[in-house]
Amino acid sequence: MKILVADSIAISAIESLKNEFEVVVHHYSPDELLNEIANFHAVIVRSATKIPREVIKKGSQLKVIGRAGVGVDNIDVKAASEKGIFVVNSPRASSISVAEMAFAFMLSLSRKIVHASNKTKNGEWPKKQLKGTELFGKTLGFVGCGRIGAEVVIRAHAFGMKCIVYDPYLPSEVFKKMGVEQVKDLNYLFKESDYITIHALLTDETRGMIGKKEMEMMKSTAYIVNCARGGIIDEDALYEALKKGEIAGAGLDVFAVEPAKQNKLFELENLYVSPHIGASTKEAQERAGMITAEQVTLVLNGKNPQFCVNAKDIK
Repeated sequence: MKILVADSIAISAIESLKNEFEVVVHHYSPDELLNEIANFHAVIVRSATKIPREVIKKGSQLKVIGRAGVGVDNIDVKAASEKGIFVVNSPRASSISVAEMAFAFMLSLSRKIVHASNKTKNGEWPKKQLKGTELFGKTLGFVGCGRIGAEVVIRAHAFGMKCIVYDPYLPSEVFKKMGVEQVKDLNYLFKESDYITIHALLTDETRGMIGKKEMEMMKSTAYIVNCARGGIIDEDALYEALKKGEIAGAGLDVFAVEPAKQNKLFELENLYVSPHIGASTKEAQERAGMITAEQVTLVLNGKNPQFCVNAKDIK
C-alpha cells in the first residue's frame, strides 16, 4: 500500500511506515494533490495541507487520513465519513508543549518580558515603567478544557492560581477530579477571570464566540491567551479592546487567517504573538509523528485505530 506524507513529520515516524509500506514524502499544491490523491491509500498531514471534499472524492483508494496533531479543521471529516475513510489524529502528542506555551504567554504578558528585553537591549533601564503582576492568587478562566487544558490546570495549581472552567461537554466528575470550579455561565467567567485561556476546537459553535460583548465584560486588568485555534476570538473586537485599554493584553499563537503576515493587531504593544508554534517542540513533533504513523498503520492493516475522530460516523 502507498502512503503520502504531505507535510513534515518526524523522520522516525516516516522510517517506521517504510518498514511496511511505500511512502512518498511530498508537499503538493492543491491542484497537484487533486491529480495525485488517487494513487494513495493513506495521506498524513499537519496543518499546512488541506483535505477538502473534492480531494476526498478523488481519493478512490483512500482508507485513512492522518493528522499529526489534534485539530482536524483542515480536513473535511464529514466527506471522509461518507466514503468510509478513517480520520485519525494524535491528541496527546502536543498537550504539554501547548500548555507550556500558554503559560509562556501569561508570564511574558504579566512581566512585560518582550518590552523589558527590547528596551534593555536599546540601552534603556526603565524599571519603573515595567512593574508587572504575579500569577499567584489570580483567577484563570478556561474556555474549554480538554487534554491541553488539563495540563494547564496542573501548572496553574503549581502557580497558586484559582481555576474556573467552562466546558459544557465535560462530565461533572471531571471538574472535581481536576480540582477546578465548574462554570455553567460563560458570562460569569469573563467577568471574574484575571486571565483567560482558550482550549476549544474551532467549530460553527465556537467561531467568533469571544467578541465585543465578552471583552466588555472582562476586567481592564485581564489578559486573554489563545493557543487553540484562530477564529474563536473576533480579531476586530480584540483590536478595539486592546487599543482602548479595555483589557490589559493578549497573547495569540493562532489567527483567523494564517499565515498572518499582515494584521492590524500587530501595531499594538499590549499584544504578544507567535506564528502558531504551540506544538512546535522536538518532543511534541516526535510524539505526533509516531502516534499518527501507528494509527495509520492500524487502519491499513485492517485494525481499529485508538484515536479516530469519526469512528461513529463512518458509513
